[in-house]
Amino acid sequence: MTAGIVMRAAHFPGRAPIDAYGNGGFRFADMSHRGSLLCLPSGIYGWEPGSPAALSADDFARVLDEAAAIEILLVGMGSELRRLPQPLRDALRAERISADSMSTGAAVRTYNVLLAEDRAVAAALIAVD
Repeated sequence: MTAGIVMRAAHFPGRAPIDAYGNGGFRFADMSHRGSLLCLPSGIYGWEPGSPAALSADDFARVLDEAAAIEILLVGMGSELRRLPQPLRDALRAERISADSMSTGAAVRTYNVLLAEDRAVAAALIAVD
């Protein structure tokens, strides 16, 4: 019996700076990924938020699962700056995570600096064109 191609959720099992962003994706660790990303202490994951314009705690379930290892969450909102919805901010605050929303470019740059400083940082990055 031959097995076909097995599709798995995108996951890089480590922490790495983001080398480039744009064209609907990101480059990191000598790889490229099309779509949005979650950069967490346990690794980098492909991420598909339900509605980037109306993020919810469900979109951040993996972040909340790793809350003990995260102090700062940077949320790259794409090219437009939007405030995180209050219920999401409340859910993150309940887990003692300080969340800052900004453009994806600013989030990538800030993430790289804090990662280099070995800070307890995570990032949720919405891909931009």
